[in-house]
Amino acid sequence: MGFLQDKRVLITGLASNRSIAWGCAAAMRREGAQVALTYQNDKLRPRVEEMATQLGSDIALPLDVGSDRQIAQCFAALEQRWDGLDAIVHSIAYAPKHELDGDYVDALTREGFNTAHEISSYSFAALAKASRPLMAGRNGALLTMTFLGAQRAVPNYNVMGLAKASLEANVRYLAASLGPNGTRVNAISAGPIYTLAAAGISHFRSMLNQVEKHTPLRRNVTAEEVGNAAAFLCSDLASGITGDVLFVDTGFNILGLG
Repeated sequence: MGFLQDKRVLITGLASNRSIAWGCAAAMRREGAQVALTYQNDKLRPRVEEMATQLGSDIALPLDVGSDRQIAQCFAALEQRWDGLDAIVHSIAYAPKHELDGDYVDALTREGFNTAHEISSYSFAALAKASRPLMAGRNGALLTMTFLGAQRAVPNYNVMGLAKASLEANVRYLAASLGPNGTRVNAISAGPIYTLAAAGISHFRSMLNQVEKHTPLRRNVTAEEVGNAAAFLCSDLASGITGDVLFVDTGFNILGLG
């Protein structure tokens, strides 16, 4: 019996089986959780429905976090299938590609700044708010994904670094707000992983090479390793942990100079 046996988990942000969200979904299913997945648009729907089938689930729901209506509809639909929800994995981030190339100030626009913060940070709080009725009284967990660029200046990460810093502050404020109801809120700061989202960052392969060369373990982290940590943080084994950012990056965050 796994340590998430019979827990009900909503996992957002799936785009492919190379994504961090997929690593989380696979680990949680392995530990006994029932999972529901979301897809952003009709193009991704068949792919996400197939991933749900692989996980023994028939719940794949549309969710564009840029729409309050879709957020409400997603949880209304989930409520028709489940009478409660134990955890949410928020693996959603976006900034226009032109914002993630070159000098921060040169690339910065008001529209890009607002988009990055709305999709990458506000959406986490929006999901937390919409899920409160389903998570009431279940001592559940909310989990999001961040990156070292929230705390350090990383080349080409630009406005996404600011959005991730906002997201990490969001974790702390949500933890304080939802803690009295028994809901824990945490983040994983994952090392760079080559996903569809990461491909939008200029010179991302160079970042992977630099991390592999200098990190204490001399390799990059995998989506499976992030998934294992996510499963732990969403389980009762982590019942005393909230408002925290856990680094899963083969130790890169501890370095000063490589």
